Amino acid sequence: MTVAEETPIPSPPAGRVRWLLADSVWWGGRLRTGAALRVAPDGLVRPVPAELAPGGADTSRFPGTLLPGLVDAHVHSALVGLDTVRAGGIAEVWDLGGVPATVAELARRGGSELPRIRYAGPFLIAPGGYPSDRSWAPAGSWREIGSAEDAGSAVAEVRAAGASLIKVTAHADGPQLPLPVLTALVTAAHAAELPVVVHAEGPGTVAAALAAGADVLAHTPWTERIDDTLLAACATSMRWISTLDIHGWGEPGDPAREVAVDNLRRFVGHGGTVRYGTDLGNGPLPPGVNVREIRLLQSAGLTPDEVLIAMTETGGSTVSWIETGLDLTPDGFADILATTRVLDAA
Repeated sequence: MTVAEETPIPSPPAGRVRWLLADSVWWGGRLRTGAALRVAPDGLVRPVPAELAPGGADTSRFPGTLLPGLVDAHVHSALVGLDTVRAGGIAEVWDLGGVPATVAELARRGGSELPRIRYAGPFLIAPGGYPSDRSWAPAGSWREIGSAEDAGSAVAEVRAAGASLIKVTAHADGPQLPLPVLTALVTAAHAAELPVVVHAEGPGTVAAALAAGADVLAHTPWTERIDDTLLAACATSMRWISTLDIHGWGEPGDPAREVAVDNLRRFVGHGGTVRYGTDLGNGPLPPGVNVREIRLLQSAGLTPDEVLIAMTETGGSTVSWIETGLDLTPDGFADILATTRVLDAA
């Protein structure tokens, strides 16, 4: 059986509970034997002792290890084949910038042939700012913000388009949103209960994202070494999405990658929270689980359990499966994780 093949979970009648049994279950930072997964009628999954599973027609059994669905928290859906992403072991993606109608249509198809999609809609940018000057960014994938007063309208538009994230750019090599406008965007997003992800690139942009109250950086900073005082402040108030493999795509000696790994290592050392993300669509990145990204996270000091925490959300409704069982040894972990398959609950 290949990684690309679907593995359907038989669906019981509406309102009934499903049970998934395996040799082991990894959940929330711990590998457990003698555990099962209980899938509630609303689709939410949680681990329970295996002896609570009643057996019968609503129980599915698997060799190996079950775990929460793996998430890539930085993808541009229109630039990749999402079916190959799901076949490669990724159950959910965060789309961080695209044409809202295009991404919304992909999101409606998510969960069966495609990964589930959580999306930000368009990049919110300064007039003439990044990425409106990039050939890869189609018309409609950005929205210019002219003033602090415009911020609330922009957030309302994005939310009406179905987004559950806000994506803002701060790019030092072009027009940037003034701090009062960036802050107004964050304030409006938080009032709408939407987290804000900032693309921060270049001197001063990480500090601006922090000062505005942003929740997430779309990338580990790579253009310069982040001062320890600023880095420690970031660690207390925001998450960083890793995207380490975009620097060199596996080729040795890329200085930007070395800077990023060093920044991430120190961020984690200060207690910062990391999300696994690849920026899929940006260059020759492998669809699905990216072994190079995982190894770079390990080189930044994350243990295999910590990498899995960065790749999963335990309050969701997706489940992944490693048929031969999870290997948590540092040398074997990345390769075995690349064999992960998404269970199809349709």
